[in-house]
Amino acid sequence: PSSAQLSVAPQSGRFRYTLDNNLLTTEQRQFYEDNGYLLIKKLVSDEDIERFRKEFMRICERAVKPPGMMIMKDESLKSQFGQSEKVVNKVQDFQEDEELFRYCTLPEVLKYVECFTGPNIMAMHTMLINKLPDSDKQTFLHPMHQDLHYFPFRPASLIVCAWTAMERAHQDNGCLVVQPGTHKTTLKPHGYPEWEGKSNKLFHGLLDEDEKIPKVHLVMEKGDTVFFHPLLIHGSGINRTSGFRKSISCHFASSECHYIDVKNTTQEHLEKELDEIVRKKYDTTSVELKDIWNFRARLVQGERINL
Repeated sequence: PSSAQLSVAPQSGRFRYTLDNNLLTTEQRQFYEDNGYLLIKKLVSDEDIERFRKEFMRICERAVKPPGMMIMKDESLKSQFGQSEKVVNKVQDFQEDEELFRYCTLPEVLKYVECFTGPNIMAMHTMLINKLPDSDKQTFLHPMHQDLHYFPFRPASLIVCAWTAMERAHQDNGCLVVQPGTHKTTLKPHGYPEWEGKSNKLFHGLLDEDEKIPKVHLVMEKGDTVFFHPLLIHGSGINRTSGFRKSISCHFASSECHYIDVKNTTQEHLEKELDEIVRKKYDTTSVELKDIWNFRARLVQGERINL
């Protein structure tokens, strides 16, 4: 759809979470309204995925070192495997790596993103996840959470995540798990789960999870892409295989979104934790959450307005 065919405010009528356009069918829009996610089969080509995989390997081997990128590792495996994909669990904030950032600019991805954000699109948060086989010393299960917990910008309805499987994702290798319909709830308090010695830095989860809400395991083939709302409660299971489960994702937002002050909210402790990490890494003075997001944010389509 062209920008002229899209209105930026969500519709007040039947659809609250998608914008009027000629791409999504009525059935697809209704599914997202009801469930908070939409799976599109074979959206990203094998060729692009292989390019992303090669760049990830180069990052693991330290052949490239993009500025600002956070590389998360299982330190317990470092002595055994050195610099390799067998150690790196995730690369985050790859907005300065031109090869990986191509994912955020793929026309086939952006045309769907536009259905949720409107024409002015910012790439806000980028990740390539390499879910390692689980070990006794470290778990790579991500507890059930809402992504909006991490974001100091609103409105939530103009934010969407695109998450693409880089190989088959299923229950055995820790696919995404969602609780359909939870995008209609409010942002809930998050913190570290009570897994003694096994929680990953910044892998926050719901402090009070409602076990009665049904969960759906999203089995996805290579190239399948799921778009989901930032309030949708989701997580990922343990990788019980000997291989690696890779995915690449970006959270997009309308540039018309605005920053909020998270002080005296459930997000305040996150700001303090990120502040400590940034000060330690860059040897800098105190920073606000919105400064960190300003650094990460990159325009991918249209005009930069607020973010």
